[in-house]
Amino acid sequence: MDNHLKRSIGLGAALSIIVGTIIGSGIFFKQASVLDSAGSSLMALLAWILAGIITLTAGLTIAEIGSQMPYTGGLYVYIKKIYGRVLGFIAGWMQAIVYGPAMIAAVTGFLSIMVTNLFGIGAEWRIPIGLITIIAIGGLNFLENKVGAAFAMITTIAKMIPIFAIIFCGIYWGEQNAIAQTVTEVNRSTGGFGVAVLAALFAYDGWIFIANLGGEMKNPQKLLPKAIIIGITIVLVIYALITIGIFSFIRADKIHELGQNSTTYLADAILGPIGGKVLSVGIIISMLGTLNGEMLSFPRIIYAMAKRGDLPFSRYLSYVTPKGKAPVVATMLLITLTGIMMVFFDPDYLSNLCVFTIYSFYVLAFFGLFILRRKNKKTRPFSVPFYPIIPLIAISGGLFVLISQFMNDPIGVLLFSGITAIGWPIFFLVKKMSKVQTTIIEDQKF
Repeated sequence: MDNHLKRSIGLGAALSIIVGTIIGSGIFFKQASVLDSAGSSLMALLAWILAGIITLTAGLTIAEIGSQMPYTGGLYVYIKKIYGRVLGFIAGWMQAIVYGPAMIAAVTGFLSIMVTNLFGIGAEWRIPIGLITIIAIGGLNFLENKVGAAFAMITTIAKMIPIFAIIFCGIYWGEQNAIAQTVTEVNRSTGGFGVAVLAALFAYDGWIFIANLGGEMKNPQKLLPKAIIIGITIVLVIYALITIGIFSFIRADKIHELGQNSTTYLADAILGPIGGKVLSVGIIISMLGTLNGEMLSFPRIIYAMAKRGDLPFSRYLSYVTPKGKAPVVATMLLITLTGIMMVFFDPDYLSNLCVFTIYSFYVLAFFGLFILRRKNKKTRPFSVPFYPIIPLIAISGGLFVLISQFMNDPIGVLLFSGITAIGWPIFFLVKKMSKVQTTIIEDQKF
């Protein structure tokens, strides 16, 4: 059986996956926390822009690496090719077993809360709604990747409606000098500008997911860098405009007072009583797009690891459907792990700590570009502009995230570092099992 994935993702689908995955709930719910930490409307806007620039430098750095390794698996493959099989396994283990399920569980948890609030359903329905959502989105990705990519395009277009409504109404009807509000007009300032950038960076997470689909893109050497750069740039512009729209319509002290409800307040003020519900539907669609991108991306990491024999039961986890070439067993494993986290753990806290873990491997990959440059002197499909400044900015941004997270929650960081490190003995266990199976096969020949 042909156990290879189908190359059918073009630029439009790739951009939809990037934009649809990044723009989830963060931009809607992080405005107050970024403003409180930054201390003024202008500094908060700069925090969103700086976070976008850091993300763009990270994307440019990964784009050069990805153009030389256009394979399914993304970060797992990059780390493995640059640093060896052990670190590569731990990177894949972290994404597939810890980070991926936790992030999906977190988004699904927020989505189920919004659904119950929208329809006035009791809180006891949140987990059932979340589980049904996970199974439905996962089932959609049992089909060939064209279906998941098409859903990404539909949800991305749909989520643009409330986004552009906020931007247009806020800027058109808002105060033109609102961005000039100072810290004295905000009731308090906490954390400083650095913490504001950190909060905004979380809302940009998910940009690298498209790299996991490198083996399913048409001409990935050219398409992957283009999709990453254009996609992140689109999100950066949208985030800046949404921030300007909200700050223009709502005073800084009011945003502080409203907290996570500032966008709902804006919709109510502009559209009347139904505005909040309309926005809630838009945010739910936004989250569905994010979930679809994650459910499309993370099984490819499991598949890539299994294809290389790096997981127990690799023979089954590398299975793809004969017609659609979808990694259904890997997707079922992801659904199961996500469901367990939803039922037994707090996904919000879990996902926050996972950001530290993923950035640890981001920084490794950024350093890896210098190693690749030294090894490969030939012409590359894509080269980072302004080398080495761009990758150095990416490294600095990644180290900033790691240090900030450690300062904020050292116990949690150590806990998750320990969970990730469990991948080390599991790697050698899988390697030992592989040797035993090889010995049995050779003995059967005689």
